[in-house]
Amino acid sequence: MRVLFLGDIVGRAGRNVVIEKLAELRAELAVDFAVINCENAAGGFGVTPKICEALFAAGADVLTTGNHVWDKREIFEYIVDEPRLIRPFNMAEGTPGNGHVIVTNDAGQRLCAINVMTNLFMAPNEPVFAALDGALVRNRLGRDADFILVDAHGEATSEKMALGHLADGRASMVVGTHTHIPTADHHILPGGTAYQTDAGMCGDYDSVIGMEKQAATDRFTGKGSSRLSVALGEVTICGLIVETGDDGLAIDVQPVRRGGHLSHA
Repeated sequence: MRVLFLGDIVGRAGRNVVIEKLAELRAELAVDFAVINCENAAGGFGVTPKICEALFAAGADVLTTGNHVWDKREIFEYIVDEPRLIRPFNMAEGTPGNGHVIVTNDAGQRLCAINVMTNLFMAPNEPVFAALDGALVRNRLGRDADFILVDAHGEATSEKMALGHLADGRASMVVGTHTHIPTADHHILPGGTAYQTDAGMCGDYDSVIGMEKQAATDRFTGKGSSRLSVALGEVTICGLIVETGDDGLAIDVQPVRRGGHLSHA
């Protein structure tokens, strides 16, 4: 199987390019499933039902999120009724929605997507290592799914790397999101799990993590406290593609970078 994952969509510019290019990317890369992190797709903060529907119509099979998932109030009801939009698995019990989903394509292939949020430097949630371990006990490669993808949404690179090793041999792919900067450490772990610490964002890199650079810089230098707004320059699509063998473990992982200011991959 071949699965494409795209990192955090940031704002209208990012989502418009993803919506425009996703079908072309799916065909070019011959992918069986496409998964996208959408938590910053609505003005850089949250996501709306209308945006989710547009991404599904464009070819997304699953949408993952993170700490900004609840920034738009209308998503509370939508996430209950739309299982393909998932939120971090380790949010408190009783939180609307689900932390994982299994979807099946026309060929009968099964993808399980699991979303978790790390604990270091993030808002309080249940312990992420226990949550991911439990999710992988209940969802097993071969038995429950042909491909298991884990979106590890978090700040600390060490924590995401440790989660990768926890899942090694039990997930097809562990990919980090949240920092909006693509890391160069894509590789296959010893047990056969493809790993990358952060997929990067689908947004304008002439910015500060997708936000207009002057306002962001002013905040750091103490010269102002202007509201952050999404940078509107040329967008780079960032993500990675993973191919697995019959056992659901990775045999290849490659970064995907298209357009904008970053080098093509």
